[in-house]
Amino acid sequence: MSHVCPLCRHAAVQFYYRDKFRSYHQCDRCALVFVPAEYHLTLDEEHAYYDLHENSMEDEGYHRFLSRCAAPLLEELAPASDGLDFGCGPAPLLARILADGGHRVELYDRYYAPTTGALKKSYDFIVATEVVEHLVSPGDELACLWQRLRDGGVMALMTKLVISAERFTNWHYIRDPTHICFFSVQTFHWLAKRLGAELQFADSDVIFLRKSGVYSE
Repeated sequence: MSHVCPLCRHAAVQFYYRDKFRSYHQCDRCALVFVPAEYHLTLDEEHAYYDLHENSMEDEGYHRFLSRCAAPLLEELAPASDGLDFGCGPAPLLARILADGGHRVELYDRYYAPTTGALKKSYDFIVATEVVEHLVSPGDELACLWQRLRDGGVMALMTKLVISAERFTNWHYIRDPTHICFFSVQTFHWLAKRLGAELQFADSDVIFLRKSGVYSE
């Protein structure tokens, strides 16, 4: 069966790994590792799996985790910036942290905050923490978000990165059945060039893309 990369739509992909649940392929162009569509959960199955998560607005560990994205982002933002928390989940703690820093934050989540009007506005920053690994069509969805970002704005992403094929085989991140796209440093360099973005790795799993160039078709 042939597979097309869900990020860059390149047809040249290679088998990468297979475990007892599903197989993984890697794009020759952008290096994204992805799970073919036949292994994806249904929307109902995905929603039920998310409902098992126990993150809460009062969870100190969750606050520390999100602060690894929020802290460097707050240093980048101008006062009273407008932002979007894309894929905020049932406990939008990151939005509260950023709001406490003096910024206005809209929420969007397919299951927990399906406010589609939020996707029609423009923003100074967009955050998506532990989101891109879930996207069926990351290329299309990130491009749409990029269009919502104002010039000079920042898209802050948080996702664990592929290090090597050897480490991938024992990686806890692939055990989550809702994780279907796995980015690497190489993938983000490709994406930054594609978007005309300035790329910054603020932490091992925190990636900033600043809108300063021209999007290339």
